[in-house]
Amino acid sequence: MIEMQDAAYGYGTEPLLSDLSLHLAPGSFHFLTGPSGAGKTTFLKLCYAELLPTGGNVTLFGHTATGLSRDGIADLRQRIGVVHQDCRFLDHLPLSENIALPLNVTGKAGMTQKTDLTELVSWVGLTARAEALPPELSGGERQRAALARAIIMDPDMILADEPTGNVDWDMSLRLLNLLIELNKLGKTVVIATHDLALIRAAKQRVQARVLRIQGGNVTAAGADL
Repeated sequence: MIEMQDAAYGYGTEPLLSDLSLHLAPGSFHFLTGPSGAGKTTFLKLCYAELLPTGGNVTLFGHTATGLSRDGIADLRQRIGVVHQDCRFLDHLPLSENIALPLNVTGKAGMTQKTDLTELVSWVGLTARAEALPPELSGGERQRAALARAIIMDPDMILADEPTGNVDWDMSLRLLNLLIELNKLGKTVVIATHDLALIRAAKQRVQARVLRIQGGNVTAAGADL
């Protein structure tokens, strides 16, 4: 699904990530850990071609990222749902319309999709808040809405950047449960997080591989997590 071969990325002359060689298989579940500034967000951006490697190769669904056209990247991103750390929404639109934005942008907002939207809003537990504006939402509601928006196009992969960073433990577990459900449906899931307790909770329920970014490299984390 995503493969990196000696991939690297640097800002200016300083490499942030280097010698990345790994394979993210279909249906797998991964946690990405590492200290702040280690490059977790940069790694995720390489996975959905927001950034292109400055060295080596990144292959996305069989296509070399550096060889994709702008339209090719746009088509590819429909197969990848991204939950951004900052949960950006259009504040003048109600929650349901914010979640449906990817459908509208791609011209797929038909009746079937509208039915799917209603079901999706219910699945993340936000039916009662469907007409609320983003500034009226709590942190946990915003994170669940961001997850719903990321999967509205039924992607093959979900990349979540610190999705539980600004919510309490109970909400963290609720978000984790949603991501585990998606993985059980066959979706590949990658979660960037510094929360080791969340990783331990997940490993009791799903076969998760833990990757650690340290010193610019990605390695498999030990069994002590």
